[in-house]
Amino acid sequence: MSHPIPIDPVDELPPGKRKIVFVNGRSIVIFNIEGTVYAIDNSCPHNGASLASGQLDGYLLQCPAHGLRFDLTTGCMHGAGSLCLTTFPVRAADSGVVAEVDFQLPKI
Repeated sequence: MSHPIPIDPVDELPPGKRKIVFVNGRSIVIFNIEGTVYAIDNSCPHNGASLASGQLDGYLLQCPAHGLRFDLTTGCMHGAGSLCLTTFPVRAADSGVVAEVDFQLPKI
């Protein structure tokens, strides 16, 4: 199931900035890079470390735990690596920008 997350209007999340949002206990990091918005799961695919405070160099995000670098345009590790971030599609909406986050409903 997909859950839309409203994101601040892009002018309230200026280029080079990020913010964390929570959806059903899931931590998502939203980035504005040169006017394009990206949304990723706040968990490194290598060991689960938080990526929210990772160093950003253009489109490359460095995991603060082990230094792995991920390209936010593709979601995958920079270079020859095969690890990829969990990314979420971002679309324009009447209210600004929305990220579509998939999550599993709890079993009852």
